[in-house]
Amino acid sequence: MPRSRPQTIVVTGASSGIGRAIARRFAEDEGARVALLARGRAGLDGARREVEAAGAQALPISLDIADADAVDAAAQAVEEAFGEIDVWINDAMTTVFSRFQDVEPEEFRRATEVTYLGTVWGTRAALRRMLPRDRGTIVQVGSALAYRGVPLQAPYCGAKHGIKGFQESLRCELRNSGSRVHLTMVQLPGVNTPQFDHCRDKLPNEPKPVAPVYQPEVAARAVHWAARHRRREVWVGVPTVYTILGNRLSPAITEHYLARTAVRSQQTDRPVAPDRPDNLHAPDLHDPGAHGSFDDQAHARCPQLWAATHRRALLGAALAGAAAGGLLRARRTS
Repeated sequence: MPRSRPQTIVVTGASSGIGRAIARRFAEDEGARVALLARGRAGLDGARREVEAAGAQALPISLDIADADAVDAAAQAVEEAFGEIDVWINDAMTTVFSRFQDVEPEEFRRATEVTYLGTVWGTRAALRRMLPRDRGTIVQVGSALAYRGVPLQAPYCGAKHGIKGFQESLRCELRNSGSRVHLTMVQLPGVNTPQFDHCRDKLPNEPKPVAPVYQPEVAARAVHWAARHRRREVWVGVPTVYTILGNRLSPAITEHYLARTAVRSQQTDRPVAPDRPDNLHAPDLHDPGAHGSFDDQAHARCPQLWAATHRRALLGAALAGAAAGGLLRARRTS
């Protein structure tokens, strides 16, 4: 990406959770211009204040990410205000925590339109501008659940699987045409975000992320790194690694394990309030922020992410250690 001018970043789902943390992280870059796309006006205003407090320019745009025309219009507004879009990050989501048979068709449709089609429309709007310039980066915020579905999250798992397949198809097309536009996907573990407070819940108890849980700033660091390096995928957290690899080695064993443990491990001991609000069809009226209700359980650091983003340094250290060990053995035997 050209560095002779300030970078223009677009973040969907920027009003809360991981998207909010991503916007803050990019705002720390010198001269950054950050466009914030989401429905909730209160959350957008909060995100704007945080981005501006970090020294960056902010452009909040309220829209429904499931509306393809609105997303394209937002992309045009961003370029008119800030100039060419350099990085587009698709993070917007909503879901229904429920057994599949209890999810109504309109609930499943809405979760899919926001989480899956919102990513498709965001990618389409970005590509319409990046392809003629032959540069730019699109980051899909994914999940270990893009590889391994779990109970009680059929709409979300289906959407994340769909995003992964869509990304693979699109990457082949870009490679065929010789395009230098870069696509990457960041696969995440359980993260402490407000989704567990404001997504629709049809379970007996309130939902929670599966431990170990990470803070949204960990995800934001991974997305920021992915946007600056030409890595196809970035896996975040040991749970993501063993979920993906375990499913590759033995899907049947993984399935049996999840069937035994994942229903209980995704629920707290607190019963769901009968008047619990949700954001499936309407945005939050208040500012939800980036963090959810599990700060006391969430990790602010991720050694696995550090290792994943420093592979060359680790390989060099390993080779140097092996060479030194060989030299010592040679000296002892001489």
